[in-house]
Amino acid sequence: MSEQLKFIIEQLNKEPFKKNLNLITFDSLEPLQLLQILNDVLAEIDPKQALNIREEMPEQTVKRMCALLGLLKYKPPGSLSDVSNFRQGLVTGSKPVVHPILHWLLQRVPELKKRAYLAHFLVKLEVPAEFLQDDVISDTSHQYEELVEGFKTYHKECEQLRNSGFSTAEIRRDISAMEEEKYQLIKSVERLKKRVESLSNHERMLEQARQLRVEKEREESLTHQKQEQKNQLFQAEQRLQRSQQQLKDLRQAAADASPESLIRRLEEEIKINSYMVSEKLPKELEGMRRTVQYLQEVASEPAMGQTNLEDLEDKVRTNVDSQINQLIEKKMMRNDPMDDKLTLYRQQASIIIRRKESKAQELQEAREELAGAERDLRQRNSQAQASNGEGVIQGDELKRLVVKLRGKGTMYKKKRQEIAELKAEYGVLQRTEEILKQRHELVQDKLQTVEAEKGISGYSDTQEELEKVSAIKSELDEKKGRTLDDMSEMVKKLNSMIVEKKSALAPVIKELRSLRQRCQELSHVYEEKKVQYESCAAGLESNRSKLEQGVKALREETAQDENRYHYINSMSEMQIQRAAEEMKAYVSSDPQEKKKAIREVYMKNILEQELLGKKLREKQKMVRESHSENMEQMKMWRDLEQLMECKRQCFIQTESQASIGQIIQEGGKDRLVL
Repeated sequence: MSEQLKFIIEQLNKEPFKKNLNLITFDSLEPLQLLQILNDVLAEIDPKQALNIREEMPEQTVKRMCALLGLLKYKPPGSLSDVSNFRQGLVTGSKPVVHPILHWLLQRVPELKKRAYLAHFLVKLEVPAEFLQDDVISDTSHQYEELVEGFKTYHKECEQLRNSGFSTAEIRRDISAMEEEKYQLIKSVERLKKRVESLSNHERMLEQARQLRVEKEREESLTHQKQEQKNQLFQAEQRLQRSQQQLKDLRQAAADASPESLIRRLEEEIKINSYMVSEKLPKELEGMRRTVQYLQEVASEPAMGQTNLEDLEDKVRTNVDSQINQLIEKKMMRNDPMDDKLTLYRQQASIIIRRKESKAQELQEAREELAGAERDLRQRNSQAQASNGEGVIQGDELKRLVVKLRGKGTMYKKKRQEIAELKAEYGVLQRTEEILKQRHELVQDKLQTVEAEKGISGYSDTQEELEKVSAIKSELDEKKGRTLDDMSEMVKKLNSMIVEKKSALAPVIKELRSLRQRCQELSHVYEEKKVQYESCAAGLESNRSKLEQGVKALREETAQDENRYHYINSMSEMQIQRAAEEMKAYVSSDPQEKKKAIREVYMKNILEQELLGKKLREKQKMVRESHSENMEQMKMWRDLEQLMECKRQCFIQTESQASIGQIIQEGGKDRLVL
């Protein structure tokens, strides 16, 4: 809460609010003053809210603030989620209501300004459906929706233009500068036209100048083409060198690559990899797991003080000493002569294991270093190709480049020395110029005083201006003559240079054709060798995959056999242990132990079953003896049941006859009375 108040006060003390508040004054504000501050913040976001809340009814103030907060999508905190409580707190200027609003608003002032601006144009008007039946209202509603969509698109385009980095002021300045340059160029072109039109053969000179420009452009394009061809030639030479190196490596590999050697190499690699996977890596993984477990235990323990550390050190010393003494005693007690004989072999085995582990570690480090070097080489090669369009410089080209750089270094030193001499000479000349200017000013002052004394002031200035005008006129005449001569000489030089360039490029083009043909031949040879290499590599890869499958099958079979062996061994041990326990219980003199024996349990079960069988046989004998009597009794019961059923039927019939009339028996006769 204190951080929230600090942030609110800090923001209110800045522009544009400048409230000059602190924690005490802000906390002691009246509810009306706090609401006025909230209204000022809302007015900064939306200028339409700039009102004095004393001149407004509290209900209208709350309604206006709630409407704006709803447009800004403000959500009250969890304890103020009830709308009525929130409105009541806003009316009374409650601090738990106003402080979160101020904190939320001051955090997002620029964003909320934009949202408030857009809300006035993007609010959708809810028109009842019965009013939309009117054509005028429906058309107006559609037009309003179209205007809202158009405003969205225009606003997005405006935001894109603002974020694109273009400034209208800079564009206007650039346009004005370009227009000024255009105007200056037009004026200079018109001046040059006027100067040239006075000459007799100006059209011919203009045509030659045009041809000169065309030839210069052509020369630049030819130079560019020549540079590109040089780059292509250099790249072709680099590819040729790489192809020759690959061909050489492939020949060496093919010379040493017999099937037996390849299989032997693959077997060695399989052994190394199996050792790495089965022995080295599991040990490292187990060590890392122990380290992680130890670190987790250390991290989970509470923080220790100095006294706890001292106690732990004392415990470690006492425990370590006692454990060392116990181990020494155990070793002395187990001192076996056979162990002494095997100690040498154990030491040799441990040395071999350590050497094997060190070599495996060196092999792994070498592989990692090789992978890093190859990755660095690929990265540098890609960087070189991206920057220059060429590969890595190697061999003779590197030597030529070093010689060229040395020559440029010596040239750079000479030029730097010449620049230093010129700078020194420039300083001397600058100082001389200053001295001469001072003398010239003195002479001019004296001359002006003399002219004033003689009454002819300004004569020297007029004479100097006349001399300057005549000199400028003579220079212009000389320039006109030199321009015509220079243009004719330049045309001749260009023609001669074009002829020389053509003659110089002819042998280069011929050599390039031969090199292209040679490159095509070498690329054809390279493709053939590549096909041979790929076929050989595919065959070796298939053999390797077969060997790997065989090794995998053998490993699976070995694992199954080991599992079967361990299962049989464990079952046999369990049976042997069970038999030993049974024998111990059977031989024991304790009756309680004998009762636990399986033999006794089985004997008890047999006796119980025999007694049960005896009872069942006696019961069977009794049933057989009373079977005939029971059958007669059963038959009598059935006859009784039939007799009772017959009586029931007769009774039902008599009941039905009694409903028709009444039978009276008198004197051995039956009489029916209706």
